[in-house]
This record gives sequence, structure tokens and C-alpha cells, in this order.
Amino acid sequence: MSKVVVKSQPEQQYKQEIKVGKFTLLADAPAEVGGSDLAPDPHDLLLSSLGACTSITMQMFAKRRGWDLQEVSIELGEEKVDDPAQPGKQMSKITREIAVKGELTAEQIDGLRAVADKCPIHKLLTGSKEVVTTLKNG
Repeated sequence: MSKVVVKSQPEQQYKQEIKVGKFTLLADAPAEVGGSDLAPDPHDLLLSSLGACTSITMQMFAKRRGWDLQEVSIELGEEKVDDPAQPGKQMSKITREIAVKGELTAEQIDGLRAVADKCPIHKLLTGSKEVVTTLKNG
């Protein structure tokens, strides 16, 4: 199981230091909500995770099959839209546009499109989940 540690940085109101194993990342809130805009905001990091996972999954899939997938480029976005299941409420809509380069057949392109939705982060975002929170002082 992965362990991620996030610590606030008192010198900048919403800047966060994220430790993932031997790596250190930053997150911050945009200036318009009081942040310092020194790093991606958490929504951008989430979209980045989905894009990276999608690309890696597609590359692994193509490599196992010996396909000529030379490059994957993914553009992601998030917007609020009306929730058809709950009139009057909004939900997030994530868009993911994938471009690939290589000598690929139409059948291979279809296979890559199908495997994109099988990446672990896509499954995490769309599947059943539980988030358990505990809070301690000190």
C-alpha cells in the first residue's frame, strides 16, 4: 500500500509539501482563493494522476503485444455540469483526450481506447470506494 504524507507549510497559507516515498511534490491553492499559486492545485494533481496512469497503462498494454506505440499524449480537464440524477445539483465532468503516435491499425487503436478505461486510477475514480478519516491533535 502506498503511503503519502502531506504537511502544510506555515510560511505560505495553503502551500502543501507532499512526500511520496523518496519524492517530494508541492500543491497550492490558486491566488484567487487565497493561495500563493506556487504549485498545481489538488484538482490538477488528480487529473495528472489520471493522465499518467492512463498513458502508462496504454504503453504497457501495447508493449506486451509488440505494437508500435511511440507516444501517448493526454489532455485532461474538469468542469462542473448539471447532475442528471440530482436535478438542481452539479457534478464534476472529467474530459480526457488521448492522442497516440505510431504505426497502429484501427483494431489496435480500438484496443488502446478500451484499455484506457482500465487504468487503476480510472477504476478508483469511477468505482466503489470508501475514504476513512481519523483526526488527532498533536
